[in-house]
Amino acid sequence: MIDKTWATAADAVADIPDGASLAVGGFGLSGNPSQLIEALLAQGTGDLSVVSNNCGVDEWGLGMLLGARRIRKMTSSYVGENKEFERQFLSGELELELTPQGTLAEKLRAGGSGIAAFYTQTGVGTQVAEGGLPRRYNADGSVAQASPAKDVRAFDVDGEMKEFVLEEAIRTDYALVHAAVGDRHGNLVFNKAARNFNPLAAMAGRVCIAQVERLVEPGELEPDAIHLPGVFVHRVVEVGVDIEKRIERRTVRDSVGSEGV
Repeated sequence: MIDKTWATAADAVADIPDGASLAVGGFGLSGNPSQLIEALLAQGTGDLSVVSNNCGVDEWGLGMLLGARRIRKMTSSYVGENKEFERQFLSGELELELTPQGTLAEKLRAGGSGIAAFYTQTGVGTQVAEGGLPRRYNADGSVAQASPAKDVRAFDVDGEMKEFVLEEAIRTDYALVHAAVGDRHGNLVFNKAARNFNPLAAMAGRVCIAQVERLVEPGELEPDAIHLPGVFVHRVVEVGVDIEKRIERRTVRDSVGSEGV
């Protein structure tokens, strides 16, 4: 039996070196591998290149690493909800490769599937394809580095020639993901919206580290219930069901019957 479990989050991330590239699951704060991120922060790893839909929020999720100046580059589709992310990018302290959300998902999936690149219509006719998107600013606000132009080709789609832009797949040194349940072989089950980018990030990492709320024995998971097979997962850490989970923004209203309702 291949037992992929590790005793602690700190043990599981201990060999991640400075300068590593990471694919990190989560959407907003849903499905963030926060315990693995905290362990990486505690061990002092820096100069990281991170691929994730966004960068958490100030002082939570990937925002903890960002606030500690541990991230050199982000590849993301969304900057909102994190003022420090915005500040570091606009001040020239952080490199950012903005990528359309669906394209980012497919780049991760392609990387894990052994596909080097793919063509998509997303971004055709914009700076995504034509180049010129700022990736890094100078301190004075001028553009220090811009995105390059990408290959664009026309293909016959239902009798009509349409343009598509070539997007390269993403492979990273490590992946950090969160799952609701996992077994010792690395098979994972995600909870509802927390599934999001987690399976795709896991596929893209050469070494995938998964934190799971509940660890079960091999054979306990119904095969049809498994969202990500263990072939993509190399290390599993049980973090418990009582871990702190935050949300980005809480929207509430007065209860029915109160004044003004």
